[in-house]
Amino acid sequence: MLNLSVVLRVQSTAIRRTASFATAAAVKTKPKPKPTKGQPKKQKEQPLISCKRSQFNLTQHEQEDAKFGSLTLASKGWLHNKSKGDYFILNASVRGEQLHHEMQPVDGFLDSSGLQIHPQLLDNLRDELGIKLLTGIQKQGMPIVHGKEHCLIAAETGCGKTVTYLLPILNKLLQRVGADRKLNSPRTLILTPGRELATQIAGVAEKLSQGTNLKVQSLLGGNTKQLMLSPQFEELDILVATLGALSKLVTTGIYRMEHVRHLVLDEADTLLDDTFTDKLTYFLRRFPFHLVQKEETGTQLILASATMPTNTREILHKVIDVDTIREVVSPHLHHLMPHVTQKFLRMSKADRPAHLLTLVKQDLSKRRPLIVFSNKSTTSDYVSIFLNNSGVNCLNLNGDMLMKIRLGRFEQFQNGHCDVLSTTDVGSRGLDTTRARHVLNFDFPLHVSDYIHRCGRIGRVGNNLDNALVTNFISSRREIDVVQRIEHAARTGGLLPNVNANIRNIINKRIVAEMKAAGVPVPVLGPTNGHQAQEEAF
Repeated sequence: MLNLSVVLRVQSTAIRRTASFATAAAVKTKPKPKPTKGQPKKQKEQPLISCKRSQFNLTQHEQEDAKFGSLTLASKGWLHNKSKGDYFILNASVRGEQLHHEMQPVDGFLDSSGLQIHPQLLDNLRDELGIKLLTGIQKQGMPIVHGKEHCLIAAETGCGKTVTYLLPILNKLLQRVGADRKLNSPRTLILTPGRELATQIAGVAEKLSQGTNLKVQSLLGGNTKQLMLSPQFEELDILVATLGALSKLVTTGIYRMEHVRHLVLDEADTLLDDTFTDKLTYFLRRFPFHLVQKEETGTQLILASATMPTNTREILHKVIDVDTIREVVSPHLHHLMPHVTQKFLRMSKADRPAHLLTLVKQDLSKRRPLIVFSNKSTTSDYVSIFLNNSGVNCLNLNGDMLMKIRLGRFEQFQNGHCDVLSTTDVGSRGLDTTRARHVLNFDFPLHVSDYIHRCGRIGRVGNNLDNALVTNFISSRREIDVVQRIEHAARTGGLLPNVNANIRNIINKRIVAEMKAAGVPVPVLGPTNGHQAQEEAF
């Protein structure tokens, strides 16, 4: 049964059982014997938090249930103008080899779970994707997805959620060898919020299904009118699509959904945001989720994300009995990544370009690819133009770009044609940025859920988990408020607060509250009203 409170707040017992992931580097308080003469001194252990003002350094976590505001924070004085130049660093407390130790060989998992996976899929898993070890979420999720239940996969970024649902779904499709294919009528539908993510998932599905008769197709949008005027009809098994493009083509009858037996909402938090809610719930009502136990007629719903909106139950109950959804929740959900070093630098907005250029050139000299995040497309454009004019080859990717310009930008970065990518949160959701070693937040995100997703572009499974770095430029009041809450969570070793991925809903509520406080009549806000306020520099 679905208990979304578990998704939004992992029970303390689970946290204690997996404390090795979040508190592995906490320094023991037992006194150490002094070295004798001639014996080399042991290297001093690195603190959990290093600060410019050393009195704020932290070597052992504070009380986990400490209330916000009760702890001394290095960032507490950052509202003052004289704080510019201050910083603190969340040091990596877990090595990549410790994370690999928690994983299990594929063969060992299959023996213990009893799952029967098609030999060709297993060969492709090892040879095409290079996966020989499975993560904890993959071990938990695959048997459930392979069964006859709806499933919610809520886990930290970069832990292999795509393979968690793709492998068992492809295996079930291969088991139904007698199923007749219909033109433009997929048996599996995967919905994503972005084109780059749809392309990536389709690529993974194609690699996994090589040597089989399964056909994969992606539908990205940008040329929807052309497809409506000159539609193409072909047999397919798996369709990976963006919601906007598919809904139009389904309405016109070019694609038919009556044979869909598996429906996946990848990056479900974004798809369940108020921006998409009305369109998504209308689209989902066509599927027989109540018949999930009957594989030939029912549709299985799978949701995958690293964060979830707080009103998920309210949204989903319109289309499905939420109590029938099995949850697979990682104990590391909504925690800071302990194997990634995270630097928070207080500076003025005017100083950011010079700092950016210095850090980018340092990374390029070390051949370390990096991603620069901005909150708005205009800022992303500025960063790209500034770096290119400064002699740095930089790619730009944001949601306001035309489809023909945007297409292939992420692949150029991923294939090594360019080592610097300037982007917005379009590039933070689900993309497998295995080359990236450094994330730089030129604009610090104003919501904790966005920070989680941006950090998740590095330190991913299948990548070098060590030496990953996040650098944050902090320049405004609202940014400092988010930073203080993150620092509080880092000092207690607890959950990140207010991880509500429904950003549009948060913005609308803030606007309504401000209007009420000012005595202004409140209009009815639709999913397209409200916008992110311009940040005040100080």
